[in-house]
Amino acid sequence: MDYSDNLKKGEKGAWISIIAYLFLSITKLVVAGLGNSEALRADGLNNTTDVIASVAVLIGLRISRKPPDENHPYGHYRAETIASLFAAFIMMVVGLQVILSTIQKISLGQTTEPDMLTAWTALGAAIVMLMVYRYNVTLAKKIESSSLYAAAQDNRSDALVSIGAFIGIIGAQFGLIWLDPLAGLIVGVIICKTAWEIFKDSTHTLTDGFDEEKIEHIRQRIEKIEDVKKIKDIKGRVHGNHALVDITILVEPQFTVEQGHRISDHIEKQLEQNYKITHAQIHIEPYYRKKEESDN
Repeated sequence: MDYSDNLKKGEKGAWISIIAYLFLSITKLVVAGLGNSEALRADGLNNTTDVIASVAVLIGLRISRKPPDENHPYGHYRAETIASLFAAFIMMVVGLQVILSTIQKISLGQTTEPDMLTAWTALGAAIVMLMVYRYNVTLAKKIESSSLYAAAQDNRSDALVSIGAFIGIIGAQFGLIWLDPLAGLIVGVIICKTAWEIFKDSTHTLTDGFDEEKIEHIRQRIEKIEDVKKIKDIKGRVHGNHALVDITILVEPQFTVEQGHRISDHIEKQLEQNYKITHAQIHIEPYYRKKEESDN
């Protein structure tokens, strides 16, 4: 399946998340205001950050579909990563705001018993987000989209946050009034934690970070290929969901250009079949036994 087609299908998952988050955030904030629940209010604010994050992913997916041009010979795949980084900053600001606001209300003793309507709203929202999670995680696996899979995990965490808010509100009904604002505080911490994880993953990708274990697995597989005497260098980087790998291998000096080309084709097929890597630069150099032994 073409990578551009996968990105287009991934947009469906982003749109479903946006619609769900918009509906739930408005509903939660309105009901929280009427029912005096800090936990549901924090959960609603959490969903507003999810709207922004989902919109950023959608924009990134659309820009990523643009074909390579003179200024972007490798394509626009990193637009999705930049959008995620932008969303992380916004999520962190909202998360800190939720934490500070909740601490202030607790310290001032501004806590009241929430209405049961807020509990059922939180539970209903959890069910909706679990359904969205199931859809997105299935689609992500089908089109092999890591960004949509990450969004699906966020959908699941949001469902768990809503369940936590539900528990906090129910606890408040039994006289544990402090449990509702505590649940709101925990939601704020979860928002900040999610923002930090997105920020960390995005910066790792933008600074050309690559999974060390994956590189080692690729090295071991290529070393087993017949006619590959040694791997001199191997490195990788990521553009969106698009992995680029550069490999320098050593072969017998007497090999013809045609033989070298055959080896390169075989390596490229191995990378595509086993690691879904469709872009690889294979550089071939002559292997001189005495020189390589002295280098070791």
